[in-house]
Amino acid sequence: MFDTLPTTAAAFSAWSWSEIAPYYEELEKRPLTTANIDQWLSDWSQLVKLMAESFSRLSVANTIDTADEAIEQQYRDYLNNVFLAAQPSEQKLKQKLLDSGLVPDNMDVPLRKMAVEAELFREENLPLVAQERELTLVYNKTVGAQTIEWAGEERTLTQLTPFFHTPDRAVREQIWRLRSQRQLADRETLYGVWTQLLANRLQQAANAGFVAENGHIDYRAYRWQFLKRFDYTPADCETFHEAIEEVVVPAATNIYHKLATELGVDQLRPWDLDADTYPLQFPPLKPFDDVAELEERTAAIFHRVDPVLGDYFDTMRQENLLHLPNSKGKAPGAYCTAFPHEKRPFIFMNAVGTAGDIKTLLHEAGHAFHVFEASRLPYVQQLRTGSEFAEVASMAMELLASPYLKAEDGGFYEETAAYARHRLGHLQKIVTFWPYMAVVDAFQHWVYTHPEAARDTANCDAAWSDLWDRFIPALNWDGLQAAKETGWQRKQHIFRYPFYYIEYGLAQLGAVQVWHNALRDQAAAVAQYRESLALGGTRPLPHLYAAAGARFAFDVPVVTEAVTLLEDTMSSLST
Repeated sequence: MFDTLPTTAAAFSAWSWSEIAPYYEELEKRPLTTANIDQWLSDWSQLVKLMAESFSRLSVANTIDTADEAIEQQYRDYLNNVFLAAQPSEQKLKQKLLDSGLVPDNMDVPLRKMAVEAELFREENLPLVAQERELTLVYNKTVGAQTIEWAGEERTLTQLTPFFHTPDRAVREQIWRLRSQRQLADRETLYGVWTQLLANRLQQAANAGFVAENGHIDYRAYRWQFLKRFDYTPADCETFHEAIEEVVVPAATNIYHKLATELGVDQLRPWDLDADTYPLQFPPLKPFDDVAELEERTAAIFHRVDPVLGDYFDTMRQENLLHLPNSKGKAPGAYCTAFPHEKRPFIFMNAVGTAGDIKTLLHEAGHAFHVFEASRLPYVQQLRTGSEFAEVASMAMELLASPYLKAEDGGFYEETAAYARHRLGHLQKIVTFWPYMAVVDAFQHWVYTHPEAARDTANCDAAWSDLWDRFIPALNWDGLQAAKETGWQRKQHIFRYPFYYIEYGLAQLGAVQVWHNALRDQAAAVAQYRESLALGGTRPLPHLYAAAGARFAFDVPVVTEAVTLLEDTMSSLST
């Protein structure tokens, strides 16, 4: 029967649920034995891969042009009428496999994840999931439509980035204030989206039974299980926050003080930093002219890192699996998604010609390499790696590629000084990112452990502002309170991916350890890196970290070791 399925996601995406349902019914009726379990899983995987790729391609199209109503409607129709319609059938197959007691090779961890999914599944949550996705579309569209007039042209806020890197502080302030004014114009709209999202998520948790005797809905516990966080707890996150406060905040504050000295100012203002507390470099680096050059030079770098990784990136270029330039109506940010049927990744970003674009492409390519390496695993259920390790794949690639950024190695910088500034900026951002990450993560812990208070957006503003003062005290926001306290509205993860941010902080620690190994033996470190990616989601997090040559830990000693290496390297680059 399964040989009658379409051979491409494009053809499959035209199928209605009534055409797909018989395949699920056949899998549900087929007896499961040790003799046929591999074929049963293979058939199920084929079906899921086609459906997931169809949905992923529509999602990509929607983020490329959020203003295209026809594409948005296609996405919504597929989400509601096929993807979500399939979830009860997916639940039955998961339960069938779990009830069988059969454990195929390398399926221990996937089965554990599957058991949690089966336990959490509630059919009454499917409309809520659809509504949640609809609300995130409103968020995307609202933020994607934000533009201002600058230098005689209408520009997206992302397109302002190169202008924002000017050494002229007065111009930076002007741009920052215009940008902030435009963002604040949508403040009430995003408040409305948020209150609906919060109510929606609390209802999902309540439906799944996460309600205490006192009536408190524990969305955090629900989401923890939903994200399959088996290897660390909310208390571990608080330990990480405290380690960051003790070790990283002083190091980041030193970076900010040095920057203030370079600028000749007593205190830094928001226009002295780039997005996500990234210290500006002066004069601004202009490493490439257009996305064609960005692709070409990045390809050369990857061939230096590892010939196989270079070939993977060449394949992406040849098969149009990159969409890099920024444009009006394009969703914000960057991501790498998978087309699992074709065993291919796809990279989406908003390049505007900055040094940060290089870092972003290296980062997303790390995710892409993960897709290539893990796609050799036979079953789709084995591909689902926790983000805590998926982000090691991306962040480690930023560092593994860093020795080859010079033009003589095929990279971007002719001058040693420009190369050093890029490296210095990258390492500074790693240090300054951890406190920002702590703000984002701690904010979400506050929201979902104080849901009644968080229904009032004024309380959300105050909580964000207090956390900012705790973790990023070096920045002066005098007279800019509205912009400061609404910073949470500009972090898309809070709206689109609840609790998905601590992963970046944990993974950055793993990535620094991989890089530390590479400083001793680059080839061996890259080999370990690739071997760990090939494991997909078949091993627990500590095992995946160990395979990559790192430890899954986030206490004061581990954080101190990482910060010391970063500070020592920054010192050498500054001389």
